Amino acid sequence: MQTLRTTSLEVRDNQLWILDQQALPQQQNWLAAHTVAQLVEHIHALRVRGAPLIGLSASLLLALLAEQGLSRAALAEALAVLRAARPTAVNLMNNLDRMKQALQQADYAAALSAEALRLVDEDKALCASIARAGSALVKPGSQLLTHCNTGGLATAGVGTALGVIAAAHRQGHVRNVWVDETRPLLQGGRLTAWELGELGVPYTLIADAMAASLMARGEVDAIWVGADRIAANGDVANKIGTYSLAVLAHYHGIPFYVAAPHTTLDRQCVSGDDIPIEQRSAAEITGVAGSFGSVQWAPANAAVYNPAFDVTPAALISGWVLDTGVVTPEQVAAGIFQP
Repeated sequence: MQTLRTTSLEVRDNQLWILDQQALPQQQNWLAAHTVAQLVEHIHALRVRGAPLIGLSASLLLALLAEQGLSRAALAEALAVLRAARPTAVNLMNNLDRMKQALQQADYAAALSAEALRLVDEDKALCASIARAGSALVKPGSQLLTHCNTGGLATAGVGTALGVIAAAHRQGHVRNVWVDETRPLLQGGRLTAWELGELGVPYTLIADAMAASLMARGEVDAIWVGADRIAANGDVANKIGTYSLAVLAHYHGIPFYVAAPHTTLDRQCVSGDDIPIEQRSAAEITGVAGSFGSVQWAPANAAVYNPAFDVTPAALISGWVLDTGVVTPEQVAAGIFQP
C-alpha cells in the first residue's frame, strides 16, 4: 500500500502506525498497530479514538494484512474481531461492511487496499463538506462551546465539529471557544485544547461543571459537538456529558448543533433507546492515569458507574450538520432525516 499520513494514522513500510492519543499533548508517540490484537488494545485504551478514525484504522489494517498474505478466512475472522472492538461507534461497522464486500472479490487483497484508501479519501471530503455547511451557521463574534474532541485527531480530515469551528475562525467569526475538559479521560483538555492551539483558534479551557454558569451569563452563543451514532429518528449518542449540555442549552435558548458524516447515521437503529452504550473501567473514575503516571483518589472498593456515551434526544438538537447539508428539526419532526 502507498505511504499515507493523517494527523493520527500512518502507513509506512506496509505497516500501520497510530499516534498515541493518551500521551498527548506532552508526548507525540507513534505506536505500532501491526496486528489485530495490537489495534484492538489501542482502541480499548483510547490511544485510537473518534468514531471515523476507529473505522479507518480497522479498514487500513485489514488491507495491510491482506497484502501481507493473510487468507480470506483469516481476514474474515480479523474483521469480526475488529468490528466488536467498540460497540457504540457505528462508523466502525459501516466501514467494515464495505471491507467485507471487498473481501468477496477474486483479488481481495487489491480490493481491500483500494477500498481502505477510498474510505480515507472519502472521510477527508466528508469533513471538508461538514466544515463548509456548519461554518455558515456561525455568527460573527461567536463564543462557542464544544465537548470532547472532534478534530483531525478523530478523523482523516479536518474533523467534524472542530472542523466547523476552525473554518468559522478562518472566516473571522469565532471570538472564543469554551473547551470542556471532558471527564473522565480529559479528551477536551488534552486533545481539543492542543488542536485549537495548533490551529491558532482562541480558546479557554473549563471544567465540565462550569458550562451552565457560562450559559447563564450569556457567554455561550452556540454549542457544537460530534456524534458516535445517530439513530433514524435523530437521537444522538456522543461522549458522556453531551446530553447535559443539550438540556442546559435548551433551558437557556442556545443553539445546539451536532456535526457528523452521514456514515454516523444508523438507519437500522430506530431511536436512541436502541444504541448500545459502552461501559468502561472503574479505574477511569476512581483515579487518573496518563503519560505522567497514575493516581488513585477513591476507595479501592468504590462502586462505579462509567458509561462512555450518553444519548441526546432529537428534540433538544437545533440542527444535524452532515456532509450533505443541514438537517433541520422540522425535517426530523416530519420523519424526514435525509443525509
